[in-house]
Amino acid sequence: MQFKRIKRNVNGVLLLDKPLGFSSNQALQKVKWLYQAAKAGHTGTLDPLATGLLPICLGEATKFAQYVTDADKTYFTTIKLGITTSTADAEGEVLSTVPVSITQSQFELACQKFIGEISQLPPMYSALKHEGKPLYAYAREGVDIARQARLISIKNIIVNTFLGDVAQITVTCSKGTYIRTLAEDIGKNLGCGAHLIGLRRIETAGYLLLQAIPIEQLEALTIEARDALLLPVDSAIESLPVVTLNADAAYFIMQGQAVWMSGKIPNRDLRLYDENNTFLGLGFLQDDGKIAPKRLIQKTQSN
Repeated sequence: MQFKRIKRNVNGVLLLDKPLGFSSNQALQKVKWLYQAAKAGHTGTLDPLATGLLPICLGEATKFAQYVTDADKTYFTTIKLGITTSTADAEGEVLSTVPVSITQSQFELACQKFIGEISQLPPMYSALKHEGKPLYAYAREGVDIARQARLISIKNIIVNTFLGDVAQITVTCSKGTYIRTLAEDIGKNLGCGAHLIGLRRIETAGYLLLQAIPIEQLEALTIEARDALLLPVDSAIESLPVVTLNADAAYFIMQGQAVWMSGKIPNRDLRLYDENNTFLGLGFLQDDGKIAPKRLIQKTQSN
């Protein structure tokens, strides 16, 4: 006889060090299974060839996952110059090979040209959908779909090492940036071509890779030890301003009603807390000056 696995109402944010070869969804499902969690979601896709920081939101934290997804990201990136591939990374077929005679200063100058708001064409080998089907599925069939370039922002590029045809750089960028495409475009700018051979996410939304745990270590822990790793639900939105409500205002907010607040309130999403510093959820400032609830947490949440 098979017994149905009991699911737990567990809440919080787990910082996972995603392993090589796992898709983001595979990593999510593994974490969800280990926690026996009733609800879970990840916060931005990492390719199977990429590793590093993947925040997993459990339970009530899933209500705020989009704020982590929308945050800037930082990647430690390894680029191979002189070789282009069909996927712009090491998984693809080699399309061209040329000798490389690039100096470090030339490489650094090329990188600087991509800092700022730039237009980037999403690659065919991506999970973007066209008529309900991911682009990579069309690419595998040899079908090229017209894509629209979109604006992304490269905040900074630091050249860590340069060894003639292999460079390691740290890139901080907006969401939606394809680092594979950036590597390919840097190679085009240098006239020698390039592709991505290593990618590791090291920071997002204030979370750091050094806080993350690998899956194999997570597997070895007891369920109690796993729960102890979870960061609070409100850690997902720490960049938002805080408003503390008195007992009456907190009560009415939790009933779904807008409340008056004295003082200057930022005209944006707000983290709401009661007088005991208990996180209540998100609110926003209405045109009439009242704070209205936007996304509240259930009082039964335990993390």
